Amino acid sequence: MQGITATIVRKGDEDAGAILIKQNLGGGAFRILSQIRAMDGSPAWLQATGADPVDEPKADAYIARQVERDWDVWVLEIEDRQGRLPGDAPIL
Repeated sequence: MQGITATIVRKGDEDAGAILIKQNLGGGAFRILSQIRAMDGSPAWLQATGADPVDEPKADAYIARQVERDWDVWVLEIEDRQGRLPGDAPIL
């Protein structure tokens, strides 16, 4: 995974669970990415908390709201100061 630290912090449904990534950018900056499909059907990530990083309480509050709506959701935490993700899916 390119030297990127990743941890599963919440397991969802193995067959149908959506995926959220809590991306730890260091220095108290986080962003939440939600798995989506691009217009052409290819996988992509949506910056669910907006274009600018948020603090950890805001990131965790977003995740909590999503879990209340969908108990099947998976949450992965990735720590990478450069904001890299494994794979090649774009961030929209």
